[in-house]
Amino acid sequence: MLIRHCLVVATLLLAGPGLAQNPAEPLPSPEGEVKLVVSGQIAATNQDDEAHLDLDLLETLPRHELTTSTSVTDGVIHFEGFLVRDLLEWLDANGETAVAIALNDYIVEIPLQDFYDYDVILATHMDDQRLTRRDKGPLWIVYPRDDHAELQDIRYDYRWVWQLHRLEIE
Repeated sequence: MLIRHCLVVATLLLAGPGLAQNPAEPLPSPEGEVKLVVSGQIAATNQDDEAHLDLDLLETLPRHELTTSTSVTDGVIHFEGFLVRDLLEWLDANGETAVAIALNDYIVEIPLQDFYDYDVILATHMDDQRLTRRDKGPLWIVYPRDDHAELQDIRYDYRWVWQLHRLEIE
Protein backbone atom coordinates (compact mmCIF):
# COMPACT_ATOMS: atom_id res chain seq x y z
CA MET A 1 0.00 0.00 0.00
CA LEU A 2 2.83 2.38 0.85
CA ILE A 3 4.45 1.72 -2.52
CA ARG A 4 1.20 2.51 -4.36
CA HIS A 5 0.83 5.78 -2.38
CA CYS A 6 4.43 6.76 -3.22
CA LEU A 7 3.83 6.01 -6.91
CA VAL A 8 0.73 8.22 -6.98
CA VAL A 9 2.56 11.09 -5.29
CA ALA A 10 5.57 10.69 -7.60
CA THR A 11 3.31 10.68 -10.67
CA LEU A 12 1.60 13.88 -9.55
CA LEU A 13 4.93 15.55 -8.88
CA LEU A 14 6.38 14.51 -12.23
CA ALA A 15 3.25 15.51 -14.12
CA GLY A 16 3.55 19.04 -12.82
CA PRO A 17 1.70 21.21 -10.37
CA GLY A 18 -1.34 21.61 -12.64
CA LEU A 19 -2.67 18.15 -11.88
CA ALA A 20 -2.38 18.56 -8.14
CA GLN A 21 -4.40 21.80 -8.05
CA ASN A 22 -8.16 22.11 -8.15
CA PRO A 23 -9.51 24.11 -11.06
CA ALA A 24 -10.98 27.48 -10.17
CA GLU A 25 -14.51 27.18 -8.91
CA PRO A 26 -17.13 28.88 -11.05
CA LEU A 27 -18.25 32.28 -9.84
CA PRO A 28 -21.86 32.87 -8.86
CA SER A 29 -23.92 34.71 -11.45
CA PRO A 30 -24.70 38.35 -10.72
CA GLU A 31 -28.24 39.07 -9.61
CA GLY A 32 -28.02 42.84 -9.97
CA GLU A 33 -26.72 45.20 -12.62
CA VAL A 34 -23.25 44.19 -13.82
CA LYS A 35 -20.77 46.89 -12.77
CA LEU A 36 -17.50 45.23 -13.80
CA VAL A 37 -16.52 42.71 -16.46
CA VAL A 38 -13.12 41.05 -16.14
CA SER A 39 -11.78 39.06 -19.08
CA GLY A 40 -8.55 37.67 -20.45
CA GLN A 41 -6.21 35.51 -18.42
CA ILE A 42 -8.57 34.55 -15.59
CA ALA A 43 -9.62 31.08 -14.48
CA ALA A 44 -12.75 31.92 -12.47
CA THR A 45 -15.62 32.95 -14.73
CA ASN A 46 -19.41 33.01 -14.72
CA GLN A 47 -20.34 33.92 -18.29
CA ASP A 48 -18.47 32.51 -21.25
CA ASP A 49 -14.80 33.24 -20.49
CA GLU A 50 -15.49 36.38 -18.46
CA ALA A 51 -16.35 37.35 -14.90
CA HIS A 52 -19.49 39.51 -14.78
CA LEU A 53 -19.71 41.14 -11.37
CA ASP A 54 -22.40 43.18 -9.66
CA LEU A 55 -21.84 45.18 -6.48
CA ASP A 56 -23.11 42.35 -4.27
CA LEU A 57 -20.49 39.96 -5.67
CA LEU A 58 -17.73 42.58 -5.47
CA GLU A 59 -18.63 43.38 -1.89
CA THR A 60 -17.97 39.78 -0.84
CA LEU A 61 -14.29 40.72 -1.07
CA PRO A 62 -12.67 42.02 2.13
CA ARG A 63 -13.26 45.75 2.64
CA HIS A 64 -10.30 48.09 2.59
CA GLU A 65 -10.13 51.77 3.55
CA LEU A 66 -7.72 54.35 2.23
CA THR A 67 -7.30 58.05 2.97
CA THR A 68 -5.37 60.04 0.39
CA SER A 69 -5.37 63.14 -1.77
CA THR A 70 -6.05 62.95 -5.49
CA SER A 71 -5.10 65.11 -8.45
CA VAL A 72 -8.79 65.67 -9.30
CA THR A 73 -10.38 66.47 -5.93
CA ASP A 74 -9.74 68.98 -3.16
CA GLY A 75 -8.15 67.93 0.10
CA VAL A 76 -7.73 64.48 1.56
CA ILE A 77 -10.47 61.97 0.75
CA HIS A 78 -11.54 58.81 2.60
CA PHE A 79 -12.15 55.91 0.20
CA GLU A 80 -13.62 52.46 0.83
CA GLY A 81 -13.61 49.49 -1.48
CA PHE A 82 -11.52 46.39 -1.94
CA LEU A 83 -7.95 45.67 -2.92
CA VAL A 84 -7.49 45.01 -6.62
CA ARG A 85 -5.05 42.21 -5.77
CA ASP A 86 -7.85 40.45 -3.81
CA LEU A 87 -10.02 40.61 -6.94
CA LEU A 88 -7.17 39.24 -9.08
CA GLU A 89 -6.56 36.38 -6.66
CA TRP A 90 -10.30 35.60 -6.45
CA LEU A 91 -10.46 35.35 -10.24
CA ASP A 92 -7.17 33.43 -10.41
CA ALA A 93 -5.75 36.05 -12.78
CA ASN A 94 -2.46 35.44 -14.52
CA GLY A 95 -0.78 38.05 -16.64
CA GLU A 96 1.42 41.10 -16.74
CA THR A 97 -1.01 43.91 -17.47
CA ALA A 98 -4.57 45.00 -16.76
CA VAL A 99 -6.19 47.05 -19.49
CA ALA A 100 -8.63 49.27 -17.60
CA ILE A 101 -11.58 50.64 -19.58
CA ALA A 102 -13.93 53.34 -18.32
CA LEU A 103 -17.52 54.03 -19.31
CA ASN A 104 -16.32 56.98 -21.44
CA ASP A 105 -13.94 54.61 -23.29
CA TYR A 106 -10.83 55.94 -21.54
CA ILE A 107 -8.28 53.11 -21.70
CA VAL A 108 -5.02 52.69 -19.83
CA GLU A 109 -2.66 49.77 -19.29
CA ILE A 110 -1.71 49.13 -15.67
CA PRO A 111 1.10 46.72 -14.73
CA LEU A 112 -0.38 44.03 -12.48
CA GLN A 113 2.67 44.49 -10.27
CA ASP A 114 1.20 47.84 -9.13
CA PHE A 115 -1.57 45.95 -7.36
CA TYR A 116 0.95 43.86 -5.42
CA ASP A 117 3.41 46.68 -4.70
CA TYR A 118 0.75 49.09 -3.40
CA ASP A 119 -2.64 48.82 -1.68
CA VAL A 120 -4.55 49.93 -4.80
CA ILE A 121 -8.29 49.70 -4.30
CA LEU A 122 -11.39 49.65 -6.43
CA ALA A 123 -13.29 52.27 -4.50
CA THR A 124 -17.04 51.98 -4.14
CA HIS A 125 -17.37 54.78 -1.55
CA MET A 126 -15.85 58.24 -1.16
CA ASP A 127 -16.23 60.10 2.15
CA ASP A 128 -18.84 57.56 3.29
CA GLN A 129 -21.00 58.03 0.17
CA ARG A 130 -21.48 55.34 -2.46
CA LEU A 131 -19.85 56.44 -5.71
CA THR A 132 -22.30 57.14 -8.54
CA ARG A 133 -21.70 57.78 -12.22
CA ARG A 134 -21.93 61.51 -11.46
CA ASP A 135 -19.16 61.13 -8.87
CA LYS A 136 -16.56 58.98 -10.64
CA GLY A 137 -18.34 55.72 -9.83
CA PRO A 138 -19.55 53.21 -9.39
CA LEU A 139 -15.93 51.95 -9.36
CA TRP A 140 -12.77 54.04 -9.20
CA ILE A 141 -9.19 52.73 -9.21
CA VAL A 142 -7.50 54.58 -6.33
CA TYR A 143 -3.80 54.47 -5.42
CA PRO A 144 -2.47 55.23 -1.90
CA ARG A 145 -0.89 58.37 -3.34
CA ASP A 146 0.03 60.02 -0.05
CA ASP A 147 1.74 56.91 1.33
CA HIS A 148 4.43 56.64 -1.39
CA ALA A 149 6.34 59.56 -2.93
CA GLU A 150 6.69 57.75 -6.27
CA LEU A 151 2.89 57.64 -6.64
CA GLN A 152 2.84 61.45 -6.90
CA ASP A 153 4.28 61.04 -10.42
CA ILE A 154 1.87 61.93 -13.22
CA ARG A 155 2.34 58.48 -14.79
CA TYR A 156 0.40 57.05 -11.86
CA ASP A 157 -2.31 59.72 -12.11
CA TYR A 158 -3.24 58.30 -15.52
CA ARG A 159 -3.95 54.94 -13.87
CA TRP A 160 -6.68 56.36 -11.60
CA VAL A 161 -9.55 55.17 -13.77
CA TRP A 162 -12.95 56.37 -12.62
CA GLN A 163 -16.20 54.92 -13.91
CA LEU A 164 -14.30 51.69 -14.46
CA HIS A 165 -16.42 49.04 -16.13
CA ARG A 166 -13.97 46.57 -17.65
CA LEU A 167 -10.58 45.00 -16.89
CA GLU A 168 -8.81 42.87 -19.48
CA ILE A 169 -5.98 40.81 -18.02
CA GLU A 170 -3.15 40.25 -20.51
